[in-house]
Amino acid sequence: MARDELETAAESIRQAADAASDDEARERLTNQAAKFEDYADADRGPDHGQLARHEHVLNDIADDEGGAVASTLEDALESISAFRETVEGV
Repeated sequence: MARDELETAAESIRQAADAASDDEARERLTNQAAKFEDYADADRGPDHGQLARHEHVLNDIADDEGGAVASTLEDALESISAFRETVEGV
């Protein structure tokens, strides 16, 4: 069961990884994108806590990289936020 918002987030994160100037940031973003691809295809999506941790990591990278990376990650964060609205709990 694919979740469009998570697929969109993964795609945006991959684009940010391609634009990243720092090797560590690129690797972290590639790992984040892979996680969201997994979530999009999993039977159960991530919970609020998992999403919050990912948002924290993505915000940190956006702050460090700035520019195109931050802009693309903003798109990813919007997709994550849209998915979060569908998650039960908190």
